[in-house]
Amino acid sequence: MGIITVSISDEAENKLRETAKKKLGEGKGVLGKAVEEAVNKWADEDKQKEIAERQIQRMKQGLYSLGRWKFNREEIYDRGL
Repeated sequence: MGIITVSISDEAENKLRETAKKKLGEGKGVLGKAVEEAVNKWADEDKQKEIAERQIQRMKQGLYSLGRWKFNREEIYDRGL
């Protein structure tokens, strides 16, 4: 388990405490759980954004994939798919 010490604005701290209290209740470790959940969500969203951007670039290049098959637009038209 890692320990990170951070400084945030009073406004952000109040939002964090209020949201954690509503969602997770009160008690020991609630803020840590809330921050961990937020960091994981942020990282997952960032990863999904990277995947989407990579796929958009591939589509712009005319490359598509369907499971294990990879093909380009010309191959689809040539085969009449």
